[in-house]
Amino acid sequence: MRIIEQYNSDNPIYSVVRAEYLQDYTLRIYFDDGKISEVDFAPFLKQSHHPAIKKYLDLELFKSYEIVNGDLNWNDFDLIFPVSDLYDGEIK
Repeated sequence: MRIIEQYNSDNPIYSVVRAEYLQDYTLRIYFDDGKISEVDFAPFLKQSHHPAIKKYLDLELFKSYEIVNGDLNWNDFDLIFPVSDLYDGEIK
């Protein structure tokens, strides 16, 4: 068997290299290509009806994010977002 990986150049792959907490539910996120985005997670968290997501309205829990293999995630992938959304600066 042979595995061939093809990437669409119109849809580049980015990695998160660093993130810093700013205020409320906003993070500044740094990417491997040098781009920096500020993302406000409040609308997503406040609009969710799912208790597993709403629990991140607890600021201490929200601040417990980690960067693992280029992804920004919380509590061992309990909460994670597409890197392309983070890159664009908004959760879709």
